[in-house]
Parts: sequence; C-alpha cells; structure tokens
Amino acid sequence: MKTATGFATLCLAAIAQFVSASPADLPKVSVPTFRKDTIAISKLGAVADGLTLNTAAINKAIDQCTKAGGGVVLVPRGLWLTGPVTLKSNVNLHLAKGALLQFTNRREVYPLINTTWEGEEAIRNQAPISGVGLENIAITGEGILDGAGEAWRMVKKGKLTSDQWKKLVASGGVLNDKQDTWYPTAQSLKGASEPVKAGQPMTYYEGIKDFLRPNMLSLTRCKRILLEGVTFQNSPAWCLHPLLCEDITLRRVTAKNPWYAQNGDGLDLESCRNGLVDDCTFDVGDDGICIKSGRDEQGRKRGVPTENITVRNSRVYHAHGGFVIGSEMSGGVKNLYVSNCTFMGTDVGLRFKTARGRGGVVENIFVDGIDMTDIAGEAILFDMYYAAKDPVPQQGESNELPVIQPQPLSEATPQFRSFQIRNVTCKGAETAILIRGLPEMAVKDILIENAVLQSRKGLVCIEAENIRLKNVSLLTTNKTVMQVQNSRDITLDTIHFTDKADLLMHIAGERSGNIRLLNTDTTHAKKTVETDASAPANALTMKK
Repeated sequence: MKTATGFATLCLAAIAQFVSASPADLPKVSVPTFRKDTIAISKLGAVADGLTLNTAAINKAIDQCTKAGGGVVLVPRGLWLTGPVTLKSNVNLHLAKGALLQFTNRREVYPLINTTWEGEEAIRNQAPISGVGLENIAITGEGILDGAGEAWRMVKKGKLTSDQWKKLVASGGVLNDKQDTWYPTAQSLKGASEPVKAGQPMTYYEGIKDFLRPNMLSLTRCKRILLEGVTFQNSPAWCLHPLLCEDITLRRVTAKNPWYAQNGDGLDLESCRNGLVDDCTFDVGDDGICIKSGRDEQGRKRGVPTENITVRNSRVYHAHGGFVIGSEMSGGVKNLYVSNCTFMGTDVGLRFKTARGRGGVVENIFVDGIDMTDIAGEAILFDMYYAAKDPVPQQGESNELPVIQPQPLSEATPQFRSFQIRNVTCKGAETAILIRGLPEMAVKDILIENAVLQSRKGLVCIEAENIRLKNVSLLTTNKTVMQVQNSRDITLDTIHFTDKADLLMHIAGERSGNIRLLNTDTTHAKKTVETDASAPANALTMKK
C-alpha cells in the first residue's frame, strides 16, 4: 500500500493537469450589422402561390441589395417556391413570420458543382442556399426554410413501420437488391451501389447526379455570419454547414429533419473559428451539434482546426449524438465550451468519435451542465474506433468490435486529450461512460466531475490514460459497475453506486496499472475488485 503522503502527491499532480477555463478567455465573436434599406422579393416578381418558381426573383433581390451597399431582402408571409438561392455580402435574408421558403423537389434545377462531402473535396449538387467568400451575411426572422429532402434521401426499411414502408414504396422510387433500402430514383440507387470515385469526367457524375445530395445551407470561407430565429428543416443531407468560416453566431435557430434521415445532421461546424451557438433546438436524423475539421489526408493537409466555439442553452431531441466531435476531425479541434444543454432521446449524449487514418488532435474541451433523458446508447462516449454506422444497432445488427491490434504511430493516428466534463445528469442510458482508445494511442487527460448517471452499464474504460472521475454516481443495473482494461493512471474519487452491486470493479489487460480508488464506500458491493490473470496483481490501490 502507498503512504498517505504518496496519495496526496499523486492526487495533486492529477488535479494540476485539469486547469479550469472559461468562455470569457475566447476571442469575442463579431456579429454582422446591416443597413435598414429593404427589398421585398414580391416587388421583383416573386409570387407566393406554391407553384411559381421564384428563383430568379429572389436572387435578383439579393443582387440588387448587395450592389446598393447592403440591407435586408424580405421574404413576406406566404409559400414561396424556389430553386437554389445564392447569398451575397452585406445582405440579411429576412423571413417574416408565416413565411415558408420551399426549395423545389426538381433535382434538375440544382447544378453539379465543386464542393466538399464529409470533409473531402467532391462534386455534388448545389446547396439549396449557399455562399462562398462572403462577409457580413445573415438569415433571420421567424420563417421556415424547407429543403425538400424527401426528393433526395434514401430510407432504410428498418427505420419505418410496416405501413410507412408500404406507403413509401407505393409512392415510386426503387429498392436495392436486398429490398431493405428505398431510393427516390434508379440513378440514386446506381450511385449508392459502389463508392463514388474522385477525379472523374463530369459525365460520370451526371450519371449519378440524383445520388449526390447537397447539404441544405452551405457557407464556405465566409466571415461575420448570423443565423437567428429561423427554422431550417427537411434537408437533403447535412442541414447547416459552415466551412472555413469565421465569426459565426446562431441564436434561437431550429434545425429539424426526420429521425430516419440519412446524414441528416443538424449543425456541422467544419474548420471554423470564433463561434457562438445560443438557445438553439435540434431534432434531426444524425448528429445534432457537430464539430468537424476535414477528413483524413485532405483534412490534415488543409490543417485548419475548428476552434474558439461556445455552445450554450440549447436542446437536442432525436439525434445520433447531442454534442459531437468527429469523426472527420483531421485538422484538429480545440478550445470548445459547452454549457447548459439538454439532450432528450438522442442515441448518444456527449459523443466524441474518431478512427485510425484521421490524424488530428482534439484538445481543450470544456463541458459544464448537461442534462439527459432516454439515451439509447452512451451518455458520455470517447471512441477512437468509430465504425461509421448507427451508434445503436438496428434489429439483427451487432455492435461488437473486432479484436484491436496495435499499429505504428503516424500522422494518421488521432488523439483525444484534455477534456473537462462537469455537472452532468442522465436518466436512462445503455452505458454511463465508455472510453475506448487505441492500443497505440490512449484517450488521455479526461476529468469527469459531479455526475449522476442512471444506466444499465456503468464505466467501461479501455486503452485510456490519466482519467479522473470525481463525485460520480454510477447507478447501474448491470452486475459490474466499472470495467477497466489496458488503462493506467486512473483515479476514481468518491464514486457512488447502486446498493448491493455484485462487483464494483473488473480490471483486465497487462497494460493496466496505477488505478486508484479513493474516498469510496465499497461496503455496498458484494465484491470490490476482480482482476483477470492478464492484469498486474497490484494494478489497484484503495484509500478512504
């Protein structure tokens, strides 16, 4: 046993690595301002009958506004059908209360362009609303933008009821060979049948055009962006995608997609800096609030991290993850502050994911004040072995991973380090905390403090280093509360758990060591520790 002095030294050393920080330390986000001059789209020939395609009138209003020095382009109350809208500098596109900007489901009006897809350069259809290289832009008001996503997206049979599936199939479209996925057109199915190739002649992409779904709002290399009050819904793919942008503000924005929408993310901030997401609502088909920075070699070559972002006072309903980093994070992520958010019914709560090949460093992530209910998977997840599939298996699918063998370190090895997570509650999850690193690169320097987590499984910690849990309640129904495998320098301080648990901790793996259980009443467990033959006999030290 170590001496009391030795324990104190170890604890102080661990605490020193978790220095508190505040969003006040970040640069102030610059918010755009606009002239009051207003152009209503109806004055330029737009008709709110749901039949007239108003693309030309809307884009003409935006052009006139920017050429006049900027101002407001007003979308009045009514149903306005349009093709792709292109934003311009110094323009605030304002949707009045009761305005519905309905993007057409005619895929042919969206031209193929050079853009990106999931963090890599790609040919895709032009986004319903987009801007490149702009400054001082906004979309505001109380109206709704609808991306006509049903014209683009595939649907898995397992995500619908029997009646919903029959109705969808009867509406048209085609099924794959397994008859378990519906596609809106044969061209869409053709594109899904094999990976899309890069660097091909345009005729190749024209042959699979319907498959190349656009993101709904695409902003690239823009500065001073404001999205406020509006609702974005029914996107073909990702809903909101700022890329390489600076000074981004989202206030009281709602993003809605069907829960079964493939790639139907809410917000994806990619290689962006200086941002605020405040009082927003997400109810989508993939990740809710997601931070990215490019994929694999292209992301590392770009080398632009997402940094200096504050997310606060926001809600996520259905989503694969409530607040998410990755898996395309090859340019790095740093200096993020997340506070006072609620996740209700998401597959995962706090979801940090990456994979071999990504590279990149995610660090200095601060989370404080998260409340969760009905989480289907993990309340808190660090996963460096992301398998690019739904976080909760569909019926008949397995979520088990193959045996992970170590690989040499390289620029393609990702890193998760320096996270602080405080004041978290979760009522209902499959697993409270899952930390899963790689044999060659552990998840490092994680502090989780003041948490009450009700779940089936408690802590599962694999390939991790310098992990500290302090004042954490793991209220589990599983027979084993905590599992530690090939992890070292683990401090478990003031752990509370369900009375009469069969086993408090199971330790496995020859690389496990320096695991400390402090200030914890172990008498409520039938057995305190069980150690596999592969683990060192002295891997655990306890002190009250």
